[in-house]
Amino acid sequence: MGRKVLVLNADYSALSICTVPKAFALVYLDKAELVSDSQKGYLRTIDTTYPLPSVIRLHRYVSLPFKGVMLSRQNVFRRDGNKCVYCGSHEDLTLDHLTPKSKGGKTNWDNLVTACRRCNSKKGDLSPEEAKLSLSRKPYKPSFIMFLRDFAGSIEENWVPFLGIKERT
Repeated sequence: MGRKVLVLNADYSALSICTVPKAFALVYLDKAELVSDSQKGYLRTIDTTYPLPSVIRLHRYVSLPFKGVMLSRQNVFRRDGNKCVYCGSHEDLTLDHLTPKSKGGKTNWDNLVTACRRCNSKKGDLSPEEAKLSLSRKPYKPSFIMFLRDFAGSIEENWVPFLGIKERT
């Protein structure tokens, strides 16, 4: 049961993504309500059938002072589509500092990119321009909603209104 469920705060803002068993438990224990169910199946017990949750809303508002995307190796890889920003390879990926740390480069979203080991070695302690490498995309810090929308894997159609995505055609 690898399906994901969108969790909304009490004000219908996107809060997180959880597993189906966790979402079902929240609804069953009356800590959340089912906003939308998936048409792709049901949860069955010996004598009862329940709708498969797709979007749930918590009854109590959860205050999150910081809703950012944590800077981690895997999150940088996700942002860059799991491919080298220089050559597009999917093999042997590493992190690369655009401005090398030895030249004062910081470890942050705007200075880290995904690079294959070959391109990273070619670039070495140089800037991409000095190494004659061009970026396929400029690095950026993803917002929380953007991260949920773009990097959470496949999303269900009934998540669209809550993630600020224009209707799909």
